[in-house]
Amino acid sequence: MRSRETLLRLHRFRTEDKRRQVADIDSMIQDFMRKYDELDAQVKFEESRNGVTDPTHFNYSLSAKAARGRRDNLMRSIAELRDQLADAEAALEEETQELRRAEMLAEKEGGSPALMISQGMAAQGIR
Repeated sequence: MRSRETLLRLHRFRTEDKRRQVADIDSMIQDFMRKYDELDAQVKFEESRNGVTDPTHFNYSLSAKAARGRRDNLMRSIAELRDQLADAEAALEEETQELRRAEMLAEKEGGSPALMISQGMAAQGIR
């Protein structure tokens, strides 16, 4: 009984941890996209102010060139984060399946997992 409760708690903790990781990575991607849009607007403003849109031109704005470089670096970071997000989502799906298996096993062996968790917490004096 005790080991089933521990196993269920462990799987729930891992699942929630994976959910947090997915949410964190997604939040970072959204933040980077906002920064990318701001830098893109800055590049366009500098190019229109200066009248030169070719970065190889000798009179191209240094501010636009610097913003363009930061913008391109952000795009590479976003691509890497998207790869990490895909990996994290796959890990979350795998852990969710493991949790379901553990819950089904606990139900087969003697009752609902929620009931077992609450009984275990009551036995420990936790409310």
